[in-house]
Amino acid sequence: MTATLIDGKAFAALIREKVATHVARIKEAQGVTPGLAVVLVGDDPASEVYVRSKGKQTVEAGMNSFEHKLPVDTTQEALLELIETLNADPSVHGILVQLPLPSHLDESLVINAIDPAKDVDGFHISNVGLLATGQKSMVPCTPLGCVMMLRDQLGDLSGKDAVVIGRSNIVGKPMAQLLLRESCTVTIAHSRTKDLPEVVKRADIVVAAVGRANFVQGDWIKPGATVIDVGINRIPAPERGEGKSRLVGDVDFAAAKEVAGAITPVPGGVGPMTIACLLANTLTACCRAHGLAEPDGLT
Repeated sequence: MTATLIDGKAFAALIREKVATHVARIKEAQGVTPGLAVVLVGDDPASEVYVRSKGKQTVEAGMNSFEHKLPVDTTQEALLELIETLNADPSVHGILVQLPLPSHLDESLVINAIDPAKDVDGFHISNVGLLATGQKSMVPCTPLGCVMMLRDQLGDLSGKDAVVIGRSNIVGKPMAQLLLRESCTVTIAHSRTKDLPEVVKRADIVVAAVGRANFVQGDWIKPGATVIDVGINRIPAPERGEGKSRLVGDVDFAAAKEVAGAITPVPGGVGPMTIACLLANTLTACCRAHGLAEPDGLT
């Protein structure tokens, strides 16, 4: 048995299409255009590429894109002033500060300065608390994308045994909260979990977000389980030429796909869903700000 490949690229295109349709509808009916502001401090090349991609997809979905590029030596005070301005701007419904920030800036302070209603990354302490207590919140984009793919693949997730490997604030913890919301039985495991292979082996759903290349072995996977691989690790690929590298996930894909029922590839799995969910969150924030019905299936 070879696993079904979960095509994140194709699914993300569907989400973006849904978002664009809803944006067009509220523009026409209400004269409202969702706006996303992205703040980039410094000139990290990977962040610049990512920000450019976000801006392009925001415009393609019919939204307003506001990009703020600040020099690497920007002060904490100047950055907080910009966030305050964006918080007060009614044309901005979502604010995203691209991480990581230069080391002289306090990330927590910056994230928690964003209006929680505009925090489309879902990292503000208020949104973390609301999610943990099962209330309406902004949800981090990567876990939201993962749960959308799981619902699409499996339908009702109620009663499923789910293991999340990784306990980060950005993926592991919110992923566990979202799976609890779907009435799964959830275990959060990590690199120090005793008998980790045995813990993973009982899971119907495995979400790997540990940040270690090929960490999860094929024989850890329960036959027929659904595997969501959040990891993006660059490893040497001498077969492609000297100094070349390739991207792999946290799961040994070649071995796991022979056992799993469905699996996300890396690249082309979870990655494309992150920006699609950022757009979905911006639309949701806009609808909430204007008291409009929220789009179905995007939260």
